[in-house]
Amino acid sequence: MTNRTLPAGAVALVALFVTALVTSQVTAAKLMSVPLPVGLPVVGASILLPGGAIAYPLTFFASDCYAELYGKRPAQVMVNVAFGMNFVLLALVALTVGAPHGGGVPQGMFATVLGASLNIVVGSLLAYLVSQNWDVLVFHALREYTDGEALWLRNIGSTATSQALDTVIFVGLAFYVLPGAGINPQLGLSLAGVVALMLGQYLVKLLIALVDTPFVYLVVGLVRGRNEHPVLGRY
Repeated sequence: MTNRTLPAGAVALVALFVTALVTSQVTAAKLMSVPLPVGLPVVGASILLPGGAIAYPLTFFASDCYAELYGKRPAQVMVNVAFGMNFVLLALVALTVGAPHGGGVPQGMFATVLGASLNIVVGSLLAYLVSQNWDVLVFHALREYTDGEALWLRNIGSTATSQALDTVIFVGLAFYVLPGAGINPQLGLSLAGVVALMLGQYLVKLLIALVDTPFVYLVVGLVRGRNEHPVLGRY
C-alpha cells in the first residue's frame, strides 16, 4: 500500500487561511482609526477599520497561493469548509461566554469583547461566503485567460474585486441595512457614513493586495521548488 502524505505547502497554506480567518473574527469587535497624512474626499482625515482588517486580508493571500498551486476545486473546498468552521467558532465562543463565571476577566467584559452582535455575524458570514468564492472563480478565470502566465494579474485582479464585494456586503449589512430594519439600530450609520467607511476600508485592502503580490510569487516559487506536486485535485 502506497504511503501518501499531504504536501507541507498545502498544510501550511490551509493553516494560515484558517488562523487568519479565526483571528479576524475574534478581533472584529475593536475599531481602529488610522490617520492619513492628508485628508481624502469622502473618507476624511482618518480611516476607520475593524480589528479584523489586519488578519482578514491574509485569507485572500493564502487562498490565491493555494489556488495557484493546487487547483480550483481544492481552493473551493478550503474556502467552504472554513465557512463551516465559522459556526464552530461561534458555538465555542457562545458556550464559553455562557459558562458559569469562576474568576479572571469579568463576565460582562468577556461577553462584550467576544460576543459579536448579530449585525457583525450576519454581515461577516455573508461577505465571506460571497467574496471568497468569487476570489477563487476570478483567479482561475484570469489564469485560463492568460494561459497560466501573469500571476500578478490574477492575484491583484481576484483580490481587488473580491475585497470590494466583501467590503460592500459587510459594511452595508452590518451598519446600514440591518440597523435600518431595527436590528441593533445603535450600530446604524448614515448613508454618507457608510460610503466613507466602505471607501476607507477598501483603500487599505487594495493597498494590501498590491503589497502582497511579491510574497505570492515567493511562496509559489518556494513550494514548487520543493517539487510538491498537486495531490488534492486538478484545475
